[in-house]
Amino acid sequence: EAEWEYAARAGTAGVRYGDVVDYVAWYDGKSGVQAHAVAQRAPNAFRLYDMLGNAYEWVADWYGDEYYGGSEPRDPSGPPGGELRVVRGGSWSSFPVFARVSGRSGLLSGFRGSVLGFRCVREVIIP
Repeated sequence: EAEWEYAARAGTAGVRYGDVVDYVAWYDGKSGVQAHAVAQRAPNAFRLYDMLGNAYEWVADWYGDEYYGGSEPRDPSGPPGGELRVVRGGSWSSFPVFARVSGRSGLLSGFRGSVLGFRCVREVIIP
């Protein structure tokens, strides 16, 4: 989850990586009630598209409602277990308030739906 937020923020400190939600995210009221092809909105400074809106993204961490109040400030790993997994970023059917880099929700890990996806990541491993 911390890695997702780092990637979404792309070095910024604001609510979103763009000033206007309409430029960076598909959300309820602007999506036409459907998901859209990738890269139709502006990317962040890391050139990542659709980090906000379009589809909530699963992350590996378990969801803990109060976890971040007492966690390590740098790269927290999430609670050791739980019932819900974290989703981030908002979707085409969510209100614009959910299309922000700090927004987080929890869903049962078996949940399926058109508002949800995941992001494939390729990391460079230096021997």
